[in-house]
Amino acid sequence: MIKINYQDGFVKEFKKLPLEIKQKAFELEGIFSENPFHPLLHAKKLQGKLSSFFSFRITREYRIIYRFASKDEVDFLAVKHRKDIYK
Repeated sequence: MIKINYQDGFVKEFKKLPLEIKQKAFELEGIFSENPFHPLLHAKKLQGKLSSFFSFRITREYRIIYRFASKDEVDFLAVKHRKDIYK
């Protein structure tokens, strides 16, 4: 099982999300903690200036960016609409 650390920026952004997005994120967090590359998450390694990070889908519009702190620990860094998160 993967341990998830929530960075301050992630927590602030999460509080601003619509309720249905928060609920979906909680559901997917359980899947993520068991397998961070489960097909339902559409997880991918990012490229360019974000190449040391990964992202997964909450919905078609919202993403979570994370990085592996160790083999069994990740840091959730950001959660936003896909048009804003990769900037």
